[in-house]
Amino acid sequence: MVETRKTDKNITKKYTRYGIIAAIVIAIAIIGVFVIRGVSGERTISADDAISEVSTNAVNGADLRIAVVRMDAIQSDAKALQDLRKQKENYENKLRSELEKQQKDLEKEKAEIEKSQDVLSREALQRRVVEYQGKVGKLQRDLTERAQSIDASFQRALAQIQEKHLDPIVEAIIAKKNLSLVIDGRFARTGANVENLDITDDVINSLNKKVSSVKMETPKGF
Repeated sequence: MVETRKTDKNITKKYTRYGIIAAIVIAIAIIGVFVIRGVSGERTISADDAISEVSTNAVNGADLRIAVVRMDAIQSDAKALQDLRKQKENYENKLRSELEKQQKDLEKEKAEIEKSQDVLSREALQRRVVEYQGKVGKLQRDLTERAQSIDASFQRALAQIQEKHLDPIVEAIIAKKNLSLVIDGRFARTGANVENLDITDDVINSLNKKVSSVKMETPKGF
């Protein structure tokens, strides 16, 4: 999916405001009574006293309306994301082709330098070697910068799809179905006979209606 307003630089993100989580939520059970100890002779209070103002109200199971959404399926099946990946691959293939061409040119130059070892003076040979090494270093830096630029452009487009299209759709489905919680289906374990639990297809179909493609910004160097 559209990993995180993240991360990793991932179109996947946490919809905490609306109860959507994109990671496993681990409930930590606190066993026993922990005493809060004061400093400088201050009195201590028990855990029961510490939570004295906490309400006894809790959500009732009968009131919960839960759904799961498989973010990985959205990433692979949504038209806009498929198109976006193709754009990224096209830039990467172009960069790879340029790399192969420049590598051949450098290999040819290296062979010429090796052949000229017995012809050139020591100083002239050293100059050619230094020039060659400079070209190799420049190529490496250029390729790294351009590859990073491709990824940055891709991540910006992902964020655009998520913020402008995916988020509003998920929020609208939450409202329409009156859901209390939506969980990333990759981390959920459900029974076989649960109906109307998975809303992945609803999200994908709605997203496809709303947007089919988002153009990546042209990465630097292209």
